[in-house]
Amino acid sequence: MKKFLSLVKFSHTIFALPFAIIGFFLAVKVHEYSFSWQKFLLVLGCMVTARNAAMGFNRYIDRAIDAKNPRTVIRELPAGVISERQALLFVIANAVVFILFTFFINRICFYLSPIALLVILGYSYTKRFTALCHLILGVGLALAPIGAYLAVSGKFQLLPILFSCIVFTWVSGFDIIYALQDKNFDQTNNLHSIPSYFGEKKALLISTILHIISASITIYIGFYGGFGIYYFLGAAIFCVLLVYQHTLVKPNDLSKVNLAFFTTNGIASVIFAALFLIDVFTHG
Repeated sequence: MKKFLSLVKFSHTIFALPFAIIGFFLAVKVHEYSFSWQKFLLVLGCMVTARNAAMGFNRYIDRAIDAKNPRTVIRELPAGVISERQALLFVIANAVVFILFTFFINRICFYLSPIALLVILGYSYTKRFTALCHLILGVGLALAPIGAYLAVSGKFQLLPILFSCIVFTWVSGFDIIYALQDKNFDQTNNLHSIPSYFGEKKALLISTILHIISASITIYIGFYGGFGIYYFLGAAIFCVLLVYQHTLVKPNDLSKVNLAFFTTNGIASVIFAALFLIDVFTHG
């Protein structure tokens, strides 16, 4: 189990999971749909299994590439810690369980589950042909809040879509920062990314623009949704941490990329979600 948790970097679930919880309680507390522990646990199960399938598939598809990259050669598949067959079975099992969970949630989630899998699994191929791969990853994680909202309500609404837009621009932006580490490797091996196409300076500018959009949507939601002081406090901290991660990474200094990528964004996601929950449980 420990090997498979490491394979999929289970700790990175912290990025999208808080936004799934936001989507769930947006439906329950703001739009007043009924709460169900069963549905809540099914949503959490969908988040875990979908991400396991996506990350496991990414590692499986990229195993030959990872074996060539000095940064990734220690990963479980190129290092021989997990076999190719084990990894593929892990992906299939998680994908099947994900679809099964959606079947017990509601009809619309079940019908949309293959599309969700197509997006999150298909991302693994995108860096082979487009520098926009970061945006595809953003789309995949952006399914979290709207998917959780659909699990409760069975309907599309603008507010959860706006939260998905936060995730889309936020994730796309920090994935560009993370990809800076592999710019030279990607160029040498005919792989596509915004850093390898535009270089470090322009890539950081694009990431900054995406994060400005993300911060703007975050603030706008507060007014559009009529949220209270705790929401705006969470939004302020989220925006400050977006700015902070850009102070950590420079075009000529990538030594703090991991701090910017994991620690800062993980803290931002958790704090924002926690203060959102405090707001909707106490506001009004």
